[in-house]
Amino acid sequence: MRAMLFEKAGQPLRMADLPIPEPGPRQLFLRVRACAVCRTDLHVVDGELTKPKLPLIPGHEIVGIVERLGEDVGRFALGDRVGVPWLGSTCGECAYCLWGRENLCDRALFTGYTVDGGYADYAVADQRFCFPIPESYSDAEAAPLLCAGLIGYRSLIKAGEGKRLGIYGFGAAAHIVAQVAHYQNREIYAFTRQGDKEAAQFALSLGAVWAGGSNETPPAKLDAAIIFAPAGELVPHALRALGKGGAVV
Repeated sequence: MRAMLFEKAGQPLRMADLPIPEPGPRQLFLRVRACAVCRTDLHVVDGELTKPKLPLIPGHEIVGIVERLGEDVGRFALGDRVGVPWLGSTCGECAYCLWGRENLCDRALFTGYTVDGGYADYAVADQRFCFPIPESYSDAEAAPLLCAGLIGYRSLIKAGEGKRLGIYGFGAAAHIVAQVAHYQNREIYAFTRQGDKEAAQFALSLGAVWAGGSNETPPAKLDAAIIFAPAGELVPHALRALGKGGAVV
C-alpha cells in the first residue's frame, strides 16, 4: 500500500510502498477515505514529541470504511464508516481507565505517534476507540472533528454552562467550539494574537460578540474561559477577565 513515512525528525515525509497491515483482536481494518493534518502531527515530525514509533505513518484524524474485522469485534460491521482519534488504545485496567480518564493511562497508545496512523491507503484501529460517523458529514468535514472537535467540546463541557465564554487562541479547536457555543446561545469573546485582524474578523464571522488581543480586557466579566493557545502567561490574563466563580479551562 502507499503510505507517507516519517523516519527522522526534521526530514520530510517519504512516500513508501508498505505491506498492508493485518487487523489484530478487537481491531478494524480500514480503507482510509480522509486524514486531516493536526498541529500535533507537526510536533511529531519536527521532533518536539520525542518518543515516536520509528519508522512511523503519522495522522490521527482518520475517516475510513471498515473492510475487514479482527477477532472479537462487535461494535462495527463491514461497510461502516468510522473515525479514528489520537487516543489509540489503553489498558482498560488501571485507576485512570476505571475512573473514565483513560487519556491519562500510563500504557496508552496514540494514533500516528506510538502506533501507525492514517497517512496511508489502509489503517488498523482498536474498535473501542473508534466513532461511527453520521451520514450528514462528508469525509473531509468529519476528519477535523476527531481531534480539534473533541478537544473543543471536552473543554466546553468543563467550562460549565455560563453565558459569557472567553476563548484564547483562535485556531482549529477554537473555531469549531465557537460554532457550538454560538448554537447554544452563549456570548463568545475571542482573544487572538495582538494585531491579528484576520483572526479577529474570522471569530466575529462565527458569532463572537467581541474580538480583541489576548492581553485586552473584554467589555464584560466572563463566566468561563478556555485557553487553547500554548502560552502560560495567558492564565493570569484569563483569571482577571473572569467574574466571581468563573472557571479557566
